[in-house]
Amino acid sequence: MDNGNDKDHEHSLIPIDEHEEVVSEDGKKIRRRGIYLLPNLLTLGALFAGFYAIIAGMGGNFNEAGWAILIASVLDGLDGRVARMTNTQSAFGAQFDSLSDMVSFGVAPALIIFSWALSSLGEAGWAASFIYISCAALRLARFNVQLGTVDKRFFVGLQSPVAAGLVTFVAWAGYKYGIEITPAVAFGTAVLTAFTGILMISNYRYFSFKEIHFKGTVPYVVFLMAVVLLVVIAQNPHEVLLTMCVLYAASGPAIWLYRMPSSKLRKSSPKSSL
Repeated sequence: MDNGNDKDHEHSLIPIDEHEEVVSEDGKKIRRRGIYLLPNLLTLGALFAGFYAIIAGMGGNFNEAGWAILIASVLDGLDGRVARMTNTQSAFGAQFDSLSDMVSFGVAPALIIFSWALSSLGEAGWAASFIYISCAALRLARFNVQLGTVDKRFFVGLQSPVAAGLVTFVAWAGYKYGIEITPAVAFGTAVLTAFTGILMISNYRYFSFKEIHFKGTVPYVVFLMAVVLLVVIAQNPHEVLLTMCVLYAASGPAIWLYRMPSSKLRKSSPKSSL
């Protein structure tokens, strides 16, 4: 059979080998050929949105770049959930998703913010952008090796889509209001970009919201709150989305500061003698 498959590959019109991976089904290891279509199409859409954001940002169209990063974030959130809901997870999909994230939430935001403000700083500008890209790569690599070993309720370090939103939406909102790129604005943007990258590789814990189950029921008021949130975002997307990213990014250090006094108290309390 293997010889026949090899001959088919040799005589195929396009010399591309079929993808194969070993998966576990009913406790047995089997070899599966091909890839799942729907979740990987969503990942491909996120990759395209990230690529388009790069093109738009380098061309000075920061409005379209901001929308493209937002679309990439939505698609990135959907592909994993769709794969879990349809039981179509795969090692290929996980790796493809990680590479797509590196483009959409690593390279794209760094180039967008560099084109908007950091280019005026010269070497300091591209250094801040490179710090962000490096931290995004480290964040994704750490996330991949920690799968299944950490508390699913929390992310360790700021998620790359939120980090990308925080950096990109600064340029998005700044472009909307016509903010002049002065040395002070450029320097502040560089500090924000580098600090956002550091948050991605920090040990701050962020709520993952993975415990939200879309198949189950929720109180009626929750649905009303979701409607109100969508209306508010639709009215002022630049300001609301940037504010949401800032608040979420600050929640990690805030949780750490809140828990620090209690942890110090536990360490300093004397052990009771028997």
